[in-house]
Amino acid sequence: MFKHVLIPTDGSKLSQAALRSGIQLAKEQGAQVTALHVMPDYAVMIYGADALLTCNAAEFEKSAQLEADRVLQFAENLAREQGVPCRTVRVTNVSVHQAIVKEARDSRCDLICMASHGRKGITGILLGSETQRVLVNSNIPVLVHRPA
Repeated sequence: MFKHVLIPTDGSKLSQAALRSGIQLAKEQGAQVTALHVMPDYAVMIYGADALLTCNAAEFEKSAQLEADRVLQFAENLAREQGVPCRTVRVTNVSVHQAIVKEARDSRCDLICMASHGRKGITGILLGSETQRVLVNSNIPVLVHRPA
């Protein structure tokens, strides 16, 4: 049924659980996986009370790349253990959900498998949900992995 599964991952325990489930599903379907890590766009400026301060973008970029390496290596290792073909992608974007939807479309994925923190009520409204935003903005099916 599914041939190419996109699994966005941020390295959190919940995201790792979704990664495991997505890779298992891909194995059962004979599908390939693309593991995606969206790095924050650190090209930001911080406004102080009296002056405009700029962050050290090179240090932030280096840190983000190291984190991406760690997260994507975990995904590659899981997929290899299960015998599932896996490619990894890292992108920098201020909008995580837009990056996910774009990568799914560009990679011709037919399923997005991602975690949800399952926040409800006012917390869910105030914090928002990247998963909810993907659900609203994607025309590709989304399988949501929720905590037990």
